[in-house]
Amino acid sequence: MSELTRIPAPDGVAPAAAYTHVVMGTGRFVAISGQLALDEDRKLVGEGDPAAQARQVFENLRRCLAAAGAAFDDVVKLTYFVTDMSYLPAIRAARAAHIAGDRLPASSAVQVAALVGPEFLMEIEAFAVLPE
Repeated sequence: MSELTRIPAPDGVAPAAAYTHVVMGTGRFVAISGQLALDEDRKLVGEGDPAAQARQVFENLRRCLAAAGAAFDDVVKLTYFVTDMSYLPAIRAARAAHIAGDRLPASSAVQVAALVGPEFLMEIEAFAVLPE
């Protein structure tokens, strides 16, 4: 795990409710491609169910991070691509199962017209920093 510095609310910036404004670290950079709610057999998990899809996406992120020798504590940025912003509470609940509230990464949420297939409700990518 790398030593990360988190600045939840820099002077003059409104406090963030569900993310950290600034996360800094030194070391090796890890980029995890956007993950979909697919299991290891490429089968959709949670058709029409944002909570089930979010849980699967975070499990896929966990596995990708582990393959790089990283964990969620090393994540400095998450980007959420959703087809409907109403899915954010389900995403936050799945995130809370992996990331403590006092260790939240920087985050962005973007509503998109579509993902790679109409069955997908969200795609989430992660950036992490590992010690040198």
